[in-house]
Parts: sequence; C-alpha cells; structure tokens
Amino acid sequence: MTTPETTPDVASDLDGGPLKGAAPNIARSLGWSILFIMFVYLANNFLTFWGGLPGASFSGNAMAMAQAALYPIGVLGAILMVLRSTDVTLRQDSMRIANMNTFFIRACFFIVLYIGIVDVVISFLRVEGLLIDIVGEEMNKNIGRSRFRGAYIHFPLMILGVITAIRSRVLGVEWLALMVVVAELLIVFLRFIFSYEQAFMADLVRFWYGALFLFASAYTLSEEGHVRVDIFYAGFRNKTKGMVNAFGSLFMGITLCWTILIVGMGSKSSIINSPLLNFETTQSGFGLYVKYLMAGFLGVFAISMMIQFVSYLIAAVADARGDPGHVNPEGAGAI
Repeated sequence: MTTPETTPDVASDLDGGPLKGAAPNIARSLGWSILFIMFVYLANNFLTFWGGLPGASFSGNAMAMAQAALYPIGVLGAILMVLRSTDVTLRQDSMRIANMNTFFIRACFFIVLYIGIVDVVISFLRVEGLLIDIVGEEMNKNIGRSRFRGAYIHFPLMILGVITAIRSRVLGVEWLALMVVVAELLIVFLRFIFSYEQAFMADLVRFWYGALFLFASAYTLSEEGHVRVDIFYAGFRNKTKGMVNAFGSLFMGITLCWTILIVGMGSKSSIINSPLLNFETTQSGFGLYVKYLMAGFLGVFAISMMIQFVSYLIAAVADARGDPGHVNPEGAGAI
C-alpha cells in the first residue's frame, strides 16, 4: 500500500488512508461526550443515593448545582480531549473504546466468579451447621445479614475481581458458559445420585446464567454476532452500511441504553437502585445473597452496551466516509 503524503491538516489513519475535514473530530467528540455524560450520570447517582447529596438540579442548592455542572464539564472535557489528539483516527478511537469495554466485562466476569464461589461455600457451611464452628456465633450472625455480607465479603471480592482483570487477558465469556453447565450438572448429579439439593445450588446457576447473557451482549455486538432482522442490509455498499450502523447505534442502541439507565436508576426506588441500596436477597433460607447484584446486572448491560455502541458508532462513521480498514479490525476488543 502506498503511503499518502501527509500535511499538517491531513493525518494518516490506521491503515494508511488520509483523514480529511472535521468529520472525524465531530464523530469522536460526540462519542466521547456520550461516554463522559454516562460516567457523570453514574457518579451523580452514587453521590446522591449512596453519599446523601441532593442530586443534580438548579434549585439553588450549591451542591445540587455543582452536581449539575458536572454534565457540561464532562462534555467540555470530551471535546478538549479530542482536540488534543486530532492525530487519532476513527478506527483507532473505536478500537480503544472497545478494548476499554473488554476490560470492564472481564472485571465483571471475575467478580461474579469470585462472589459465586465464595457465597456457595458460605451457604453450604451454614446449611450444614459448620460455619458457626469456624467463625464463631457472632460472626455467623453477621454473615447471615445481607448488608454485612455485601459490605465486608462481596465488596472486597469486587476489588479482587478488578485487580485480576488488570493482570489477566481472559475475557471470560466462554468460561462463564462452561461454569453454568458445570453448576447445572452438579445439581443433577447431587439430586438424583445423592438426593442432596439446596437453594444455593439453583441460585448459583441463575446468578451465572444472568451474568452470561447480560455481560456477553456487548462482546457479541463487537464480534458482529447479533442477528440482523432485515433483508436489505446484506446488499448495501460499505458506505451505506456505515450510515445505517451509525443511525442505528445513535438513535436505537444508545437510546435504549439511556432508557434502561434512566428508568432503572432515576430514583431511590427504581428497579436497579432499590435492590442495590437495600442489599436485597431472596427469601430462600440459606440461598445466595446475590439478588441485589443480579439487579445490578441490568446496569452492567446498559453500560457495556452503551460503550460498545459508541465504539460501533465511531467505526460506522469511518465506514460511511470510506476510510480504509474494517468495522471491527481483527483483534479489536478481543483480549
């Protein structure tokens, strides 16, 4: 491939093609602005419902106005970041965002892996009356309280999951599918061979099964694995496909993700916030204390899909412009 001559206002893209005009910076600014606004929304949600702050508004309360000001600051920060890196191409930015999402999903995988295993062990010991001999009566009572287990057992395991994700390159989607199968097989063997069955066994399958489908959706999108229900797309030219993908990502995919976040986290009693704030558990006796985390899976789904749709949007703009490369360069987002 012949490398084009570059000038101060023309940069080379990932495959050596030129970038012309302001379209790449506009697309990148839009994408990063969406992500920064999402991060601000999540931060304000935490500060409001966990930290006791009043929430973003222009009611005259200084703290509320400061929270509201974070949104335009986030947009400004995104634009400045793009203007300071104008040599970054659309494909490179798309790959960077996809890889960021891969790390997020990988961390979530290790979190559900650790919490699932540890909670199963705790529940088994409680069912068999062995936990009190190991940790004592007082600690046994504390572990039986969802707030204590969430704060002092689950949260440290979450931190361990993030640390593991930093050091590991295993995405975990395939392994999570295998773990669901193994957990279900154990239920069958223990039930029909040893006549042993407890609530925590089925809880583990549901916990990992829910994580598998909600965490893997963004990965499936990055690998073009979702089914397209249309009869026209396959015959489109690459530029037309790019325009269709950009429109769909912005007005359908990202809009859906925002709907989930706003409905699920818009108030203290929303379907995601309420279980998380109350460390909600099932009423199945010695089952796993993970129901509140399963409500959080919806948030993980919306966040990961939002990030991936932004990556997809930027790559689609590159396709619509006819930039060299592919929608998903080989290896993008797949670690």
